[in-house]
Amino acid sequence: MSPPRRLAVLCSHLRADGSAPPAGEQSGAAGGVSTSACASGGGAAARGDGGGDSASCVFCRIIRGEAPAYKVYEDDVCLCILDSHPLAPGCTLAFASCYSPLTPYRHSLIIPKCHFPSLEATPPHVVAAMCSKVPFLSNAIMKATECDSFNLVVNNGAAAGQVIFHTHFHIIPRRSGDKLWPTESFRRRSIEPNETSGLVSCIKEQLCSTLEGSKTEASSLLKEP
Repeated sequence: MSPPRRLAVLCSHLRADGSAPPAGEQSGAAGGVSTSACASGGGAAARGDGGGDSASCVFCRIIRGEAPAYKVYEDDVCLCILDSHPLAPGCTLAFASCYSPLTPYRHSLIIPKCHFPSLEATPPHVVAAMCSKVPFLSNAIMKATECDSFNLVVNNGAAAGQVIFHTHFHIIPRRSGDKLWPTESFRRRSIEPNETSGLVSCIKEQLCSTLEGSKTEASSLLKEP
């Protein structure tokens, strides 16, 4: 492991295709979208964890100002944009008072400004920064869409529905009876202790192993001259 990567690992433990937007609403240099580490192209630093391809990543292109997006918030770490393919039925931000089950919600995405292909590859301090903006952003989104609820969703991995391999959170405003998730109508059964004790033990073993590995790596780094 290279020294910069080892330092990043230590620091992470120490620190708590849709339609283009109308003219004038596209992100870019003129629209105030800042460049980030993604702007350097395909280097390891730009890719965050050394994997993935930031050069062709649509989110990285948005961050670099090379692709259009409806930007609603931006800071040094993350960007919040409207999803170009919203999921839930309901109302749009522009016509919040005109409810129609055929009109999609404009749900939003929180994305880090550096390229990380998955949640587990994203440094804890970046995840923390993204999560810290959820109450602020979700409150504004719910008011704008005249909703009083929302789902915070992370699709991590292809089997979980991840399509763009750049870490991102979905903030999806919800309305009672919108029937977004079919599983909401499923009946659940009580957990059976004999079915889960082995799984609980396995999860705990994995957690202990991960924590021990992190402590060993950090200790080794601190001992180096």
